[in-house]
Amino acid sequence: MIRTLADRPHILLMLTAAAMPISFITWSTLINNFTFEHASFTGREIGILQSLREVPGFLSFLVVYLLIVFNEQRLALLTLGLLGLGTALTGYFPTAFGLYITTVIASIGFHYYETCNQSLAMQWLDKKTAPEMLGRIYGVASAAQVATLGLIFVAVFAFTPGLDPLAFISGESFIGDGAIYTGIFLVGGVITMMMAVAGYLAFPLFKATSPQHKTIILRPRYWLYYALIFMSGARRQIFIVFAGFLMVEKFGYSIGQIAMLFLINAVINIWLAPLIGKMIGRIGERAALVLEYIGLIIVFTSYAFVESAVLAAGLYIIDHIFFAMAIAIKTYFQKIADPSDFAGTASVSFTINHIVAVFLPAGFGLLWLISPAAVFLSGAAMAFISLLLAMNVPRHPKEGNEVVLGHRGAPIMGVAE
Repeated sequence: MIRTLADRPHILLMLTAAAMPISFITWSTLINNFTFEHASFTGREIGILQSLREVPGFLSFLVVYLLIVFNEQRLALLTLGLLGLGTALTGYFPTAFGLYITTVIASIGFHYYETCNQSLAMQWLDKKTAPEMLGRIYGVASAAQVATLGLIFVAVFAFTPGLDPLAFISGESFIGDGAIYTGIFLVGGVITMMMAVAGYLAFPLFKATSPQHKTIILRPRYWLYYALIFMSGARRQIFIVFAGFLMVEKFGYSIGQIAMLFLINAVINIWLAPLIGKMIGRIGERAALVLEYIGLIIVFTSYAFVESAVLAAGLYIIDHIFFAMAIAIKTYFQKIADPSDFAGTASVSFTINHIVAVFLPAGFGLLWLISPAAVFLSGAAMAFISLLLAMNVPRHPKEGNEVVLGHRGAPIMGVAE
């Protein structure tokens, strides 16, 4: 029997998973150099820009109210297009105010798309095969990252006569012409918008497994999921803000070298993410999360004392690999939740995930001035707390079996609503 797009919603999830990083990686790779070289940014302006970028993530709970007006699938594609639009416009406004506006536009698109996408994945994917399918989708996103970084490298070398690729990768400083930045931002953003339009026009509206509640969902029996999401947000900030900064400040990595680390991470995940998805499906969410957090304790503790630039790069790659293990948190919730709660819970979970983004970078930035090692040891402590939480995930989670007590797995009755 020939299958059409009408009965393959996972293909749409793969399309959007590829479209998102084309804009996101383009913006993330270039924004620091662009703002410094062509908008005269100092630490003050870049700090404000990054704070503004996190605000839409904190306000992701508002997505559920947009679902009163918009179909969730259509909203995901519209907001994906908004991410592309913000990215495409970035190079045309090399002023503080202009970059603040384009960053907020792109950030609204990114965070609201991610909220809808997470909800749709839980609605459309079968619980038995969801870990493996999410691993494949993550691998597609990694392939898009590789392609995007490759095209950025090609564009930089093609429009910068005399720039030696090997010297650039090995640490040569690079100051790009403003037109190069503008062109790369534009192309990356437009490709994302075109893919969003293709998803809008080529795919039918897929039916949800259950009608979704159009309100914010906060249920006591989901408390462990909320706690895991909160701690995941804290870990993400330490990796994004401080792991990369360690590479630059302590070991002198250049933009070319950092970009190569991004590329290596993405290449590894093309192959590894689907395997991680299969592993989670085989060993279960509890074992996968325990493995992840033990690994993070080791990685963060090693960050605190590393003295080798090569070893630090290895830790950075291993740390990034653990991001694929976040699939386990998503599939844990998919198994314990009322199917009607997916949209309302996805919106609030992104807000919970971004609570720490409001204060952790600034607070740990002050701690960094006193002791960078203390920042990473704090990260190890957070990973240990996450490990304790993971011990409370049932080996076979489902509605009515959301939480167990401790490593022996003594069951706890569901919390009354």
